[in-house]
Amino acid sequence: MAKFTKADIQRLAQEENVKFIRLQFTDILGTIKNVEIPISQLEKALDNKMMFDGSSIEGFVRIEESDMRLHPDLDTWVVFPWTAEKGKVARLICDIYTPDDKPFAGDPRNNLKRVLAEMKELGFTNFNLGPEPEFFLFKLDQKGEPTLELNDQGGYFDLAPTDLGENCRRDIVLELEEMGFEIEASHHEVAPGQHEIDFKYADAVTACDQIQTFKLVVKTIARKHGLHATFMPKPLFGVNGSGMHCNLSLFKDGKNAFFEPTGDLELSDTARQFIAGILKHAPSFTAVTNPTVNSFKRLVPGYEAPCYVAWSAQNRSPLIRIPASRGMSTRVEVRSVDPAANPYLALAVLLKAGLDGIKNNLTPPAAVDRNIYVMSKEERIEEGIIDLPATLAQALDQLKTNETMVAALGEHIFEHFVEAKEIEWDMFRTVVHPWEREQYMSMY
Repeated sequence: MAKFTKADIQRLAQEENVKFIRLQFTDILGTIKNVEIPISQLEKALDNKMMFDGSSIEGFVRIEESDMRLHPDLDTWVVFPWTAEKGKVARLICDIYTPDDKPFAGDPRNNLKRVLAEMKELGFTNFNLGPEPEFFLFKLDQKGEPTLELNDQGGYFDLAPTDLGENCRRDIVLELEEMGFEIEASHHEVAPGQHEIDFKYADAVTACDQIQTFKLVVKTIARKHGLHATFMPKPLFGVNGSGMHCNLSLFKDGKNAFFEPTGDLELSDTARQFIAGILKHAPSFTAVTNPTVNSFKRLVPGYEAPCYVAWSAQNRSPLIRIPASRGMSTRVEVRSVDPAANPYLALAVLLKAGLDGIKNNLTPPAAVDRNIYVMSKEERIEEGIIDLPATLAQALDQLKTNETMVAALGEHIFEHFVEAKEIEWDMFRTVVHPWEREQYMSMY
């Protein structure tokens, strides 16, 4: 990632004819927010003097303590390639600080940095993430509103003309590369209208920044093609949902702490302890990694999404898979996470869970190399395989009783996150859905 000084940014803004700067941040629910300023205010922003009303942002602060300060991360400077030549728009991702210039406890990005500091106290120098976000492309109607009509009927790794989203996907890749992304692969996914673009792993904060930028670019370029891109986990019944597999690795002094040439599967004790921590806390962090009512429509058998707490180096039905690459590429792939998750919060709970396994020298259960989807409930019980929560309500109940996961979020984020999600569940629970009328109107 490029390193910038204030002088660099002022020079680049002038050279690129930048007229506006978006000071971006992410709220507790994972929504990108921004304060847009004209170029005349750039110096003030670079001096951390831009303020905004935090009481208007989901889960931030009450109205009587509303002033928040934006601290731009200079290394996140990027000019949006698609903006007008007569005056381009750039962005800086910001951390949120209180008026007395202390990190705000309700800022998801700051919270992730707090958990990363705990990691460094244990002697690790880096926590890397390689994300695999998936999305669907739907056609827009004449009013520019999304329809349920898919853009194609393609399947896994299909080519045009079956994959009619190919041109849109290619334009997304070109825009991302112009913004500094290193794209490793892009392809059609299993379901019609479903796509995946994979970019190179990075340290946790940078990777989360990239996920948020990625979502913005995908939606923007899709609209230019007359399409609506959605990261909703399960927009359609009867086909695969969209996941965001997270490939995780810990580094110490430039070496992959998960790799041990003489270990079983060439995995280190640290890797096994990390796996054990993830498995231990999975039912409790699911409310964060799968944070919507809709998320749990994806976590069902038969659609390649994990719904059982287990691990394997050989098959893709468990929660955790260990990809075949070794050496510097040794990693733990957590497959339950979906793209509706706030990436900063998801990485905070995943890291905290893994570190708990390391701190307490936990041992993972034996790997499950059978297809768990075809195992009976009795067989799963015999193997010690438990289910992930089946609803958002169950997931929230699990989260609330897990002190380690509560600590991963911090008191402020935990309280506001749970409050917002309980409201979401109650709204869903009390609405009468079309399925109910189809089933019961005539019968009763």
